[in-house]
Amino acid sequence: MIIAVFPGQGSQTPGFLSPWLELDGAREQLEASSEAAGVDLVAAGTEWDADRIRDTQVAQPLIVAASILSWTALADRSKTKPDGFAGHSVGEIASLIAAGVLTPTDGMRLVGIRGRAMAKAAAAEQTGMSAVIGGDQDAVVGRLTELDLTPANYNGGGQLVAAGALDALAALAENPPAGTRVIPLQVAGAFHTRYMAPAVETLREAAAEVAASDPAATVWTNRDGSVVSSGKDALDLLVAQVASPVRWDRCMEAFAAAGATGIIEFAPAGTLVGLAKRALRGVPAVAVKTPADLTAAADLLGAAENGAQA
Repeated sequence: MIIAVFPGQGSQTPGFLSPWLELDGAREQLEASSEAAGVDLVAAGTEWDADRIRDTQVAQPLIVAASILSWTALADRSKTKPDGFAGHSVGEIASLIAAGVLTPTDGMRLVGIRGRAMAKAAAAEQTGMSAVIGGDQDAVVGRLTELDLTPANYNGGGQLVAAGALDALAALAENPPAGTRVIPLQVAGAFHTRYMAPAVETLREAAAEVAASDPAATVWTNRDGSVVSSGKDALDLLVAQVASPVRWDRCMEAFAAAGATGIIEFAPAGTLVGLAKRALRGVPAVAVKTPADLTAAADLLGAAENGAQA
């Protein structure tokens, strides 16, 4: 089973879309995504600096648009399609587009609304996020509870992301749990926590206007790594996810249980492949960072098809 995975916020870097614009039809696809999302994604992915593309209302549609652009490019090259789909945080929208649950237009419209709503919610209070690397997970969660912080991302591979008030995050860094490193993340607020409740309501109103199809392949949810059963459930989960923890650890456990034989991460790729290499040891993984990586991804899909036919 080859699984397509789509990254979340923080994976973008200045100029990363430039090589993708060399592909036929790429500029037109990005312009259509820009119109739906309400952001100039061509400029954002080729010209804007790190601070500007870190803005939540820019970063989220930029990441999803890049993921779908690279997904489309691979689909054009390979007759074989992945067997399963999952996305980390905002990457879940990209996974639903790739799996045929959402149209590209609806997905990009939703991610534009999501990004703006989360940016507005983040501006209401001074909050942030920090990665906690290593240590005992129960001890880490206990320390976060003491500081009124939320474990917002359970990333697996010994990584958890804490979110909440900036003074509490500073206290965590000053007195971290045993055996851990605390790394502040360059994000605008405490995503996937109670601070995002206003954004949930905004996204729920927008999702009510979307007609979602039932998944044509296996799709896993961030909520708990379970399989999404219908288009309606996919939308409900997508809305609730904004203010609830991302359980990527359970998604990877589900990949293993399903018999994953390969992972392909779409642009801007690298983070999820890194986690998979630690949590899914021995499973081949390809990070599609530039068009040059499409050959390796197509080869992985081809090898899986040949193995299934043998």
